Amino acid sequence: MSSRTPTVGFDLDMTLIDSRPGIKEAYLALSAETGTYIDADLAISRLGPPLEEEMRHWFPEDQIQVMGDRYREIYAAYAIAPTLAMPGAREAIAAVRAHGGRAIVVTAKHEPNAKLHLAHLGIEADAVIGWLWAEAKAEALREHDAAVYVGDHTGDVRGARTAGALSVAVATGPCDAAELRAAGADVVLTDLTGFPAWLDGHLAEGAGDAVK
Repeated sequence: MSSRTPTVGFDLDMTLIDSRPGIKEAYLALSAETGTYIDADLAISRLGPPLEEEMRHWFPEDQIQVMGDRYREIYAAYAIAPTLAMPGAREAIAAVRAHGGRAIVVTAKHEPNAKLHLAHLGIEADAVIGWLWAEAKAEALREHDAAVYVGDHTGDVRGARTAGALSVAVATGPCDAAELRAAGADVVLTDLTGFPAWLDGHLAEGAGDAVK
């Protein structure tokens, strides 16, 4: 892909948005509604994997699907308003656009809720693809010919590598910089505020060549 027209994929939770306050409220609401104890603080400390993985800590297997569906139903009422943009999120998207590129969001989150978050925060992506986790994210990254994928979890690193995209990791989620490097991240940034300068340098190095 031309260095002048990169497509960059971004994860959502703890990469572009800090959804912990909102997700905590949604879990507390589900707990109150069902009478089932959920340690919401613990749950929001391990965001990234699909919802069903977290639900298995609190509900029996035969209730996972029903509880997951109910959580998604109430999510918009509790989780959208308290959620914040991560530092540098809007600037990171703008940096891609400044190079004539496309910014897409590839997330394990329920796609309609992902779109609600972005709309509420005024973060405009060229495409939003939900329901994909870890290696499965490669499906969307390949479909959109993404040369770079930015995420905060080792699952995001695996997704990027599976797609043959450059893995840029930000240490803003549950995985620290050492974990992200050990998982095979090509680049590890403290947070998205460093992404525009990194992208400028990366594309300058590859000017006239395919983005590596």
